[in-house]
Amino acid sequence: MAISKIELFEATLQERANLFKALGHPARLQILQFLAQTKTCISGDISEELPLSRTTVKQHLIELKEIGLIRGQVEGAKTNYCLDYEKIAAMKVLFGSFLDELQIPDNLCCT
Repeated sequence: MAISKIELFEATLQERANLFKALGHPARLQILQFLAQTKTCISGDISEELPLSRTTVKQHLIELKEIGLIRGQVEGAKTNYCLDYEKIAAMKVLFGSFLDELQIPDNLCCT
């Protein structure tokens, strides 16, 4: 059985890469910003807030939900979307620890 090249890296790097990938599209970033600004769950059509088709927005919502940054609860014909604040807090720690690992020396001189 062949090993995926991703599997050659430690679990923490894989987790970070998956999260960074999920955030790698401006539409997903705008969805997160929109949900954060509304400070409530949205049961309406989020695609009205983005310059994308409803189908495209739905795909982005699915990716954000799969990575755990948002939750979606079906109520009748609509889905209520909310930020998953615990996952967002964990993401802040993950980003912070990653950036801390990239310490830039005071005497850096690259030209």
